[in-house]
Amino acid sequence: MKRAFLVIGLGLLILVSVVLIRTVGLTSIQVPVDPATVFAVDGQGVAEHLAAALQFQTISSEDSTDVRAEELIGLHEFLEQAFPRVHSTLTKELVGDYSLLYTWEGREGGLDPILLMAHMDVVPVDPGTEGDWAYPPFEGRIAEGYIWGRGAMDFKFAVTGILEAVEMLLGEGFQPRRTIHLAFGHDEEVGGQKGAALIADLLQSRGVELEYVLDEGQAITDGIVQSISEPVAFVGIAEKGFVSVELTAEGDGGHSSMPPPETAVGILSTAIHKLEQTQFPTRLEGPIRQMLDHLAPEMPFAMRMLLANLWLTGGLVERQFAATPATNATVRTTTAATMFEGSIKENVLPTQARAVVNFRILPGDSIAGVLEHVQQTIDDPRVQLRSLGRIVSEPSPISDTNSPAFEVLQRTIRHVFPGVLVAPGLVLAATDSRHFAELSRNIYRFTPMWVGPEDLDRIHGTNERLSVENYEQIVRFYVQLISNSAQ
Repeated sequence: MKRAFLVIGLGLLILVSVVLIRTVGLTSIQVPVDPATVFAVDGQGVAEHLAAALQFQTISSEDSTDVRAEELIGLHEFLEQAFPRVHSTLTKELVGDYSLLYTWEGREGGLDPILLMAHMDVVPVDPGTEGDWAYPPFEGRIAEGYIWGRGAMDFKFAVTGILEAVEMLLGEGFQPRRTIHLAFGHDEEVGGQKGAALIADLLQSRGVELEYVLDEGQAITDGIVQSISEPVAFVGIAEKGFVSVELTAEGDGGHSSMPPPETAVGILSTAIHKLEQTQFPTRLEGPIRQMLDHLAPEMPFAMRMLLANLWLTGGLVERQFAATPATNATVRTTTAATMFEGSIKENVLPTQARAVVNFRILPGDSIAGVLEHVQQTIDDPRVQLRSLGRIVSEPSPISDTNSPAFEVLQRTIRHVFPGVLVAPGLVLAATDSRHFAELSRNIYRFTPMWVGPEDLDRIHGTNERLSVENYEQIVRFYVQLISNSAQ
């Protein structure tokens, strides 16, 4: 017995030693930077340009034929007026009727170009909520230190911000060594098939291979990441895929006073219940594992110990991630029942019931795997399923965090936003960047915008706004990024 206790004690001592050594050995991997030149930005002037751009109601509708042509053309004409050096120096092409592709030729033809992306379209304002806005959503008001309006956060500020940066650099006589493309789609909010997808096809037909692509995605969070007091800039190195699965079940019609044991609605309800009870497994890998590797050294000792020893604590950490909807979505393919249709009247038995379940697919899973999971989980021949194929997407490849491009992006963020930590992340929604997967291995999704807990509901919501101070930083960010990347 004494020997057994000695063996157990020695085992515990070894275990504790390994845990402590791994924790102490966890050192920061943040990129050190020297102080950078601060580019002077006319805050009022750039804010007025963005405010004017917000006045164009470039709304994307689910009906792809409903294009706000006059609004988009008006925005194009405004951009020409506001950025004369850009339009006299860069080559501009109209793609898919309303999307814009600019090319800034570099001095050296042998270098792969870079692509900076944004989109000009916005989502509608929910009918009936217009009166809830502090200022009308398409007035483009500058007030209280903010620029207010639909598109201020998603994503017109990047269109004007990138053009402001190029305009400034042209005024300084700057010419990049490598070519720079600017791509501004007009239908990102409905899939980008007639905008970004056609721009990607055009560049691919010309044999273009891109050094890196930067599109919208994640942002600079402040007060959101627990256990870290510093702001964190998350750079999306991958995005989840998506597919919606339609479920249908047939039933005998008739009067509800004489129902069968199960109606079509009941059959589908059981199927959806099974799907909600049989979730995809959680996985701490890919972008989320890399995020933890970057942030763990910056955390208090107890959290560092937990994250430095995922071989031992991984199950606990996964359960913590799965505990809230926001973090749960980063570690598994999610299941969301979103639509349900049955009878036309409360006392009529439905002859058919229909439901739609939306899946956001984690890198490593696939659309085919989702369909197989649905079929096996429901396991009921009375339920028919099919993929709704109008807009589907596999998860994106995972971009390299050891590439020179990612290092440039990290340095630029830390130049313009001193004290901000940088970490890879996973984008939960879809962006236009997925259309460029064949043109570059380095696709990053980052928005140089400050986001606090109170800002999350403003994106696609009411009172969308961007501070004038942050917008000045955004313009400086694009100036610094172009300078760092193109020289």
